[in-house]
Amino acid sequence: MIIVFGSINMDLTFMVAHQPAPGETVLCPSYLASPGGKGANQAVAAARDGAQTAMIGCVGQDAFAGPALAILQEAGVDTTGVAVMETPTGCATICVDANAENAIVVASGANRDLRAAQVPDSLFGPETLLLMQMEIPTDENWALLDRAQNKGARTVLNVAPAAPVPIDALNALDFLIVNEIEGSAIARAGGMSPEPPEQLPRQLAERHDLTCILTLGAAGAILHGAEGGYAVPSLAVEPRDTTGAGDTFVGVMAAGLDAGLDPVDAARRASAAAAVACTKIGAQTGIPTTPEIDAVLMGLAAAQPV
Repeated sequence: MIIVFGSINMDLTFMVAHQPAPGETVLCPSYLASPGGKGANQAVAAARDGAQTAMIGCVGQDAFAGPALAILQEAGVDTTGVAVMETPTGCATICVDANAENAIVVASGANRDLRAAQVPDSLFGPETLLLMQMEIPTDENWALLDRAQNKGARTVLNVAPAAPVPIDALNALDFLIVNEIEGSAIARAGGMSPEPPEQLPRQLAERHDLTCILTLGAAGAILHGAEGGYAVPSLAVEPRDTTGAGDTFVGVMAAGLDAGLDPVDAARRASAAAAVACTKIGAQTGIPTTPEIDAVLMGLAAAQPV
């Protein structure tokens, strides 16, 4: 079972010809209102790939709360651990340009009220996997990580958005997932060289005794852990919206680990899923299901030792 401890938002996505410059107003035909938040996105991705998943988060009492939970519930995610707060539901504005690149502003809202105390110890054990991100008060992550480790649960941290991670927390993790910016920030904080970026997973894995996955967008990912180092390829697709692709990778990776796949096979499956997500509009609306992932997985090359 996967326990996702993280953010729940409503996303307002605007398809623009180009990103606004300072002081510039850019017109676009319409917008898409859809559920988002890194925690919720990853929970949906895990559930759509067949994992039993529970979401621990917070929403407000406003009109965004119901829609923000709708796709989670449709995907089969257990939302009984979601608390309703007086603070408004988190909201993100996302501008996606003609190159499918995005610029995002997040109003944290009720996500700032999330507390580790919402998660009972009874949820943790060797059969559970705790999945965390960085859109909530990060001290709550570290408190929950300590409890999960003490109960024998496996732990995954996606350092997104980039923020400091205590050394003790890094040492307690089983899996660390970062992009180049996030990985470089952690490396510098630990006195390691962030260059070349391809060496980051090895440095972080060896320093903290974990498996590190560095995501590289269209270039795939690099994984380093007890099984050694591997380059995980990506599928060539025509992107429409890259929003949520990283969360799709993380959620499907977690689902693979929960299903008993080895980390390399789980990362390869996650890479295929992330590519499919790039071909659709919206964060959660673009997350593929197991049949969609299976349909493209055979076309993805094998991971190669590095």
